[in-house]
Amino acid sequence: MNDFAGRRVLITGGLGFIGSHLARRLLDCGAEVTLVDSLIPEYGGNLANVREFANRLRINISDVRDEHGMRVIVRDQDFLFNLAGQTGHLDSMRDPQTDLEINSRAQLSILEACRGNNPDVRIVFASTRQLYGRPMYLPVDEAHPVHPVDVNGINKLSGEWYHLLYNDVYGLRASALRLTNTYGPHMRIKDARQTFLGIWIRRVVSGEPFEVWGGEQKRDFTYVDDAVNAFLLAAASEEANGRVFNLGGSEVVTLRELADLVVRMHGGGSYVIREFPPENKRIDIGDFYSDWSSINKALDWSPTVNLDDGIARTLQFYKAHLAEYV
Repeated sequence: MNDFAGRRVLITGGLGFIGSHLARRLLDCGAEVTLVDSLIPEYGGNLANVREFANRLRINISDVRDEHGMRVIVRDQDFLFNLAGQTGHLDSMRDPQTDLEINSRAQLSILEACRGNNPDVRIVFASTRQLYGRPMYLPVDEAHPVHPVDVNGINKLSGEWYHLLYNDVYGLRASALRLTNTYGPHMRIKDARQTFLGIWIRRVVSGEPFEVWGGEQKRDFTYVDDAVNAFLLAAASEEANGRVFNLGGSEVVTLRELADLVVRMHGGGSYVIREFPPENKRIDIGDFYSDWSSINKALDWSPTVNLDDGIARTLQFYKAHLAEYV
């Protein structure tokens, strides 16, 4: 982590779930950290995420769609962790133009700002497993065809490919991580825009039953600390330049098994199995879990927090801080 000591680091979407965890780790490494976040209510930014260390960093409340502002913000930064995005899959279907602006056009503007004002910056882009769509085989590796099932997946794919193109053509040194069901403290729990698990956590902590749609779909999950490790490794390694890596988890469970685990770790609670609502069923991908051997071989990354421990830590956090996140 000496790579970041005394270095200037910019995190877009920095007041959000993963961005705030990444900021804290970078501060502990001795970095000078600036966070950019629009704090648009639907997109996950929350000042409570950085309250304990806000005096140690800079916060810029602005929108990555502001091309002129980004040209100034990216100057003199050594690293850019590009996490800003619209994550709601249903939102992307209901309002595809906004998803296009944030997840595609704004990403191109950020890269142009870097190319024109800071071509030496190192960039890591937060991509998604949603690009793959419904798996043709499992586990899904990076060679799997991409076939998104919603507008969000298409626009995230274009954002990812812009980063790779600018690496290959302009030498901007960019890489992308395809995230898979990241969870933990600070994740959005007021709705399912980031993950369905957030709704489950909120309801069980509030003493309410939660709904499990389907129940037999298989998933893997990445605890947020492990995701942060991957971002730091990708930023610090020349081996990552121009490459895409899957993240994932060490365990594969059905949603029913996960629901039982949440209830058990909480010490009580209940859930009901429901059929998928038609609007959600159209974009459901069925079973999905990742092959993350590529990032393991290239950067020596692997998940370290098992699902039991991760769920326990997450429940403990929201028992203490529920009011700040609902």
